[in-house]
Amino acid sequence: MADATPPLTADAPSAPRKGYLDWLRGVGVLVMIEGHVIDAWTLDLDRSRAAYHWIWFVGGLAGAPVFLFLAGVAMALSAGVRLRRGGSEREATSRARRRGWEIFGLAFLFRLQSLVVSGGPPRTLLKVDILNVMGVSMLATALLWGISRRRAWRMALLCGAGVAAAVVTPLIRASTLLSLLPDPLERYLRPATATAFTLFPWAGFVLAGAAAGLWLDGARTERQERLVNLGLAILGPVVALGGYAASYLPPIYAETDFWTSSPTFFFVRLGVVMALVPLAYGWNGLGGRSWLCEFGRSSLFVYWIHVEMAYGVVSAALHRRLPLEQAYLGFILLSVLLFALVRLKNRVGEPATERVRIPAPGDLAQKAIR
Repeated sequence: MADATPPLTADAPSAPRKGYLDWLRGVGVLVMIEGHVIDAWTLDLDRSRAAYHWIWFVGGLAGAPVFLFLAGVAMALSAGVRLRRGGSEREATSRARRRGWEIFGLAFLFRLQSLVVSGGPPRTLLKVDILNVMGVSMLATALLWGISRRRAWRMALLCGAGVAAAVVTPLIRASTLLSLLPDPLERYLRPATATAFTLFPWAGFVLAGAAAGLWLDGARTERQERLVNLGLAILGPVVALGGYAASYLPPIYAETDFWTSSPTFFFVRLGVVMALVPLAYGWNGLGGRSWLCEFGRSSLFVYWIHVEMAYGVVSAALHRRLPLEQAYLGFILLSVLLFALVRLKNRVGEPATERVRIPAPGDLAQKAIR
């Protein structure tokens, strides 16, 4: 089982692979499974209960935002490792672009798998989901990365683009010009019914994560890394509380929704995710072993198989059939099964999707610029 990040002396080099980020991915994996199982299996009657809405609220804070943010972090960390090993800036940027296209292609492969296994109309191949958004966001991050070679300028560009992605979201979604686009392209900018992911504002999490990753990559010793995490522990709540406070100000947009397109909710979630990084750092600094690290390192594998288990033909008899308590028990049992499959996979050997080290939710950008 994967070890948590070991404690280091104050002047020791910072670990190249940061186990606390794997641990945080593992937490994100559990939140992801929880949200999908509860959504797929809970009775309609129980969906009005407060507990159901709290589960969705937690998922909205610590599910997809965690994966996208950590994808950006991993891009910056991987680039830093490659550059310190003698790689060129041009090579790092080129590899990031190729990886972004690879992720984008995986999005369609995943949809094809779902179509073959569980059926559905062919148009579902073009559904915009987290893989689509992540792939395009990684391409945008690589583009901004290549504009400057100075760390400060890169951080400024990435932060500015992340803020812009949130701020323009209500304007883009309200634009009548989007109706001129073909539907498959429009869905990347304005969500279709029963979908949540669009480039705006979700790309902002990847961009902000890359900026945070640059900050972490600049830490060459354990003491410096501790100071960076302390900075995130302060900045995260400031961003979250600032976003929450701004939600009470008079609206500046003609049309927006707090839970979907509002920049204020984006900053609330971004601040929460930023604060989770130092929380994971502190928890893992206690030492010991954590199965969540192993879960986090196999997040692509878990993502790839659990969606069909929750929504597909395998569990069709459970869809919207269980009281909330039984659905939650189902989430626990499925999580145990998935972890057993992770352990089996690790013993037998990594499947092709893990061998190529393609970053997916959680692991989707682990080697994004390698």
